[in-house]
Amino acid sequence: MTIQKRLFFLLGALSVPALPVPALTTAARATPVEDKPSFPTISYWDNWTDPQGVTHLTKCKMSTFHEDSITPSGDKVMLSTPHDGPATVTIRVQPPHWKGGWNESHQVQWIVPLSGIYFVKAMDGTSVELNPGDVLLSEDVAPVAHGTDPKGHESGNVGDAAVALQILKFGEATPSHVPCQGQ
Repeated sequence: MTIQKRLFFLLGALSVPALPVPALTTAARATPVEDKPSFPTISYWDNWTDPQGVTHLTKCKMSTFHEDSITPSGDKVMLSTPHDGPATVTIRVQPPHWKGGWNESHQVQWIVPLSGIYFVKAMDGTSVELNPGDVLLSEDVAPVAHGTDPKGHESGNVGDAAVALQILKFGEATPSHVPCQGQ
């Protein structure tokens, strides 16, 4: 079972796009009760390390959900499979113009900007800007330096604002070394 599938439930409250709603037309009719809504697709960026130790950023889609209720009398919701190991949740506020330099993740972590714009650049040169509600799976564990090139990822703030991030670190999770594993 992939880390993406096991961990999504923790991020669901932070970044859940609205389910598709059909456009109303003059011939609109009520949807039968037995019809179920489409299962959601959640986009995220995967910062992963290939077998040669080079980090990459790949746009992925999480789409494996099951329908369940979170309370006996509540409506059903879409859930991914939960992660069963321990996690550390941190809110980090980076001051305006903050730059983190090149570094590597020591644990698999999910990062969700809460405010401001956060950038991440991988060793392959790919760079992304993450806005509030975007999701990054940072699993660039154990990258390898090639010559004088930096290793890991570079990150920092974009613009003049502070950036607030919610970071969920999972000490027992194993990085996949394959982008979008199981998606």
